[in-house]
Amino acid sequence: MGTSVAEEWLALKMARNLEFAINSVLEDGSASVGLDMPFPSDYSELLKQAKEATELALKDKKQLMEIEFPTARLESVPGDGEGGIEMTDSMQLIHELCDCFINPEKVTQTRIFFPEASEVEFARKSVFGGASFKLDYLTKPSFFEDFGFVSKVKMADRVKPEDELFLVAYPYFNVNEMLVVEELYREAVENTARKLIIFNGELDRIRSGYYPSFFYPKLAALSKTLLPKMETIYYIHNFKGRNGGTLFRCYPGPWKVLRKVRNKYICLHQQEVMPSLKEVALDILPLA
Repeated sequence: MGTSVAEEWLALKMARNLEFAINSVLEDGSASVGLDMPFPSDYSELLKQAKEATELALKDKKQLMEIEFPTARLESVPGDGEGGIEMTDSMQLIHELCDCFINPEKVTQTRIFFPEASEVEFARKSVFGGASFKLDYLTKPSFFEDFGFVSKVKMADRVKPEDELFLVAYPYFNVNEMLVVEELYREAVENTARKLIIFNGELDRIRSGYYPSFFYPKLAALSKTLLPKMETIYYIHNFKGRNGGTLFRCYPGPWKVLRKVRNKYICLHQQEVMPSLKEVALDILPLA
């Protein structure tokens, strides 16, 4: 099937936009790092990129880090995957990511936190069976579990002196989970040599004000206390619809807004600081 004139015009327009963006960046000397980092073609390439980004961030002494990308498919959006399957996929990708950048002698000094104790048990019986990573949990069911209540776990009791790296897996199902993560950072990471990585925490919910401060004052406060200290080292967020696209970052490169044209990702816009999802959806993508 032939290509329409409209499609050819769109591809040419995007190519010119890409050339302009690259020239603009190179002229002022900023954001030159990471210009050649392409959008991953599959999860194998994604894990390689995330490994390199993590290693560079650790080398740069970043202490609080975020990794966020879809686990159902590279082009999926939150909600596309079925809950249980998505959890298993996330566990598998976390295991593979840890295997990539954590040296074997450091495995026993790495503690991976899952949201609840039941998920730790499931992980030990499945994806992490036989692995030496320390598996732990953030919250535990309470007597009122059927009503949505869970009990916070005191982080000081979970952490051990030999722990060097904490990786927290998808702490977003319950609002208490991120509050416990903040406690973990404050009591066991800040002002130490330890490192903390949050994997798929859906922190954009907090950044965007999804949780009203009137009802969730402690959670909303994290946008001013915890999140400003965080470095997003690997990130993919997809936008569907007529003006669809992808927000992508691989540390230490710039933030890029991409659009897929003829099975290739074209860079429409890039900047040094993270744009809000609202800015990308309403300002950048429609005008690209």
